Amino acid sequence: MNHSDKLPAHTHILVVEDEEHLATGIRFNLEAEGYQVTVATDGHTSLKHVEEHPGEVDLVILDLMLPGMSGYEVCETLRAKGEEMPILILSARTLPEDRTRGFDLGADQYMMKPFDLDEFLSRVKNLFAIRNRSRKQIVPKQDSLKQITIGTATVNFETHQVTSGDKTVRLTQLESKLLLYFCENENRIIPRNELLENIWEMPGNINTRAPDQFIRRLRKMFEVDPSQPQHFITIRDAGYQFIGNQEDAVEETDSDNS
Repeated sequence: MNHSDKLPAHTHILVVEDEEHLATGIRFNLEAEGYQVTVATDGHTSLKHVEEHPGEVDLVILDLMLPGMSGYEVCETLRAKGEEMPILILSARTLPEDRTRGFDLGADQYMMKPFDLDEFLSRVKNLFAIRNRSRKQIVPKQDSLKQITIGTATVNFETHQVTSGDKTVRLTQLESKLLLYFCENENRIIPRNELLENIWEMPGNINTRAPDQFIRRLRKMFEVDPSQPQHFITIRDAGYQFIGNQEDAVEETDSDNS
């Protein structure tokens, strides 16, 4: 069924896949849903397309094992250039370290091949929903949350920039949305399913490591020692807690930050 009449204006997908039969199948199914699709068969071509069509690519579906330039390098380069479109990695690599590396380089979701078509289309739809909502709502409504200091770092939610000393990094849309949600719910223990439903717009019972990987990335940005977090705390069997000031910590909570 074609849903093009229900789609927002920004629905251009760049599929980076060197297996022709798979790229053709992905393109066919995405176009059947009403999306505009461009296929690139290698990393260099995909980066050139994004550069030559600024602002036109709204989602990247990225294979990892590409000729000449890996999907990891493509993902890292896009983020280094300040590109904020969602990136969905679609790969036959199944090891946890592969997923971790993909998330660390800025991917928003990771699916393994072979994949279920309905789940794939659902994830694409959810990523677009998050992106379009973030375009409208990423700037906080409360003046106090347009900028916040966490440890030695200052976060500007209007520019998505994190500054610590002379170093500045840029948050992705999902990182900004997750961090803002934590700030708006400071000190409250947030269940994992609540994050999945409100940040990723997925069913709360879905099996995904995305929250863990994104929180791991936030720890790398803000914690003095990411292995002993003081701001982004995992509460065993309960969820997560953001503590802006350590004196506000709930001492009696049993935390597990591994």
